[in-house]
Order: sequence, then structure tokens, then C-alpha cells
Amino acid sequence: MKLETLRDLYVEQLQDLYSAENQIIDALPKMIESASSEDLKEGLQTHLKETEQQAQRLEQIFKELGAKSKGSECKGMKGLLQEGKELLAEDAEPEVLDAGIIASCQRVEHYEMAGYGCVKTYAKLLGFSEQVKLLEQTLNEEKHADEVLNEAAENINIEAKAA
Repeated sequence: MKLETLRDLYVEQLQDLYSAENQIIDALPKMIESASSEDLKEGLQTHLKETEQQAQRLEQIFKELGAKSKGSECKGMKGLLQEGKELLAEDAEPEVLDAGIIASCQRVEHYEMAGYGCVKTYAKLLGFSEQVKLLEQTLNEEKHADEVLNEAAENINIEAKAA
């Protein structure tokens, strides 16, 4: 796709986020399964449900725009998730693995926050006020997920240090 307008860039960036969300949906179950902390498992399960809803919101936006949801694979997310997959393959103490899972998930959250912040700005500039609301909702969920991970890390990192 040739990027001639801000709308073109907006659609391309939404496609990138859609790819990222679907990659996360595929990766989170393995992270949930690998986590030993019940709090971490619960937080990741909650975020998996939110991620599925976020993908649905993006589908709604694509429908409103009359655009396809499929674009190029999000290489940034693919790399972040590959690092997480490699972490899960390590021979690690459970508490240390949990601390690593949190670090991996926070990298993902920060990537998403950056992406959603950009597309929200584009939507605002393009006059897509309803889409701004949907994107703001997702951005707030990503920020909240990051806060939940921060809270979980406070205890889990201490446990990992003691392991």
C-alpha cells in the first residue's frame, strides 16, 4: 500500500496493531501456562480477554473505514514475542521465570501504548471522533495492564531475588 495521506498511514498503523493483537492472543496462553504465580496468571488471563476485545474494536474501526484488517505482519511484536518464547524455554526457577514473564509482557504493553497513542492522534486529526473513543479505551486498558504488571512485579521480583 502506498502511503499518500494521513488516512493511509492511519489504516496501515491500525493493520499493524491488529496483527500485533492477534499475535498476542496466540502467545498469551503459553505465558499463562508457564507462570507459577496465581496473581500473574489471573492478570494475564484478564488481559487475554481484553486483547480479544481490542481486536474486535479494531475490526469495528476497519468496517467503519471500509478498509481491510489484514496488512503486513507486525515485525516489532513478532520480535518481542519471540524473545518471550525463548525465555519460556529457559531452565529457570519459577519465581525467576515469573519475573521474566512480567518483563516480557511489559515490553509488549509499552509497544502497544506507543502504537495506540499514535493512531488515536491520527484519528483525532482525521475527525474520527467515535474511533478516538474506541482507541482511547484500548489505550487505557494497555496502561492499566502495565500498572497491574508493575504491582505484580513488586512481590515477584523480591521472590525471584530470594530464589
